[in-house]
Amino acid sequence: MFRAFTIALPIVDRQRSYAFYQETLGLEPVGAPDADGVPEPLQFRLDANTMLMLVPSGGFGWVLGGRELAAPGTSEMLLSLTLDSAEEVVAAAERMRGAGGEIVLAPAQQEWGFTGVVTDPDGHAWQLINIHH
Repeated sequence: MFRAFTIALPIVDRQRSYAFYQETLGLEPVGAPDADGVPEPLQFRLDANTMLMLVPSGGFGWVLGGRELAAPGTSEMLLSLTLDSAEEVVAAAERMRGAGGEIVLAPAQQEWGFTGVVTDPDGHAWQLINIHH
């Protein structure tokens, strides 16, 4: 069984990504700041065993053995953040847009919940959702 789970995403600008995830989404960075004021590696704790790691594109390609990376804005994965209310979904979408993200699916009521999709500044899609129980 695994001990920890890390989601790694390629990024273009460490400072911009750090601000987006730390200030806009309120994620907890891991590690002391490097010379540029951003932890190296750039990681955020999602829960006790789950981390989000943001890796500059060159390093990301190196880790993948030189494999060509998908173009920015191309996504085969949808990351989701579950929120407590429709109002929180709308507010998070607006904060993310204000910090350089793009709303690709405006928050709206669906049969199964209230949801919207916003990208981060590097084009990674995040679904913001409040599920009916």
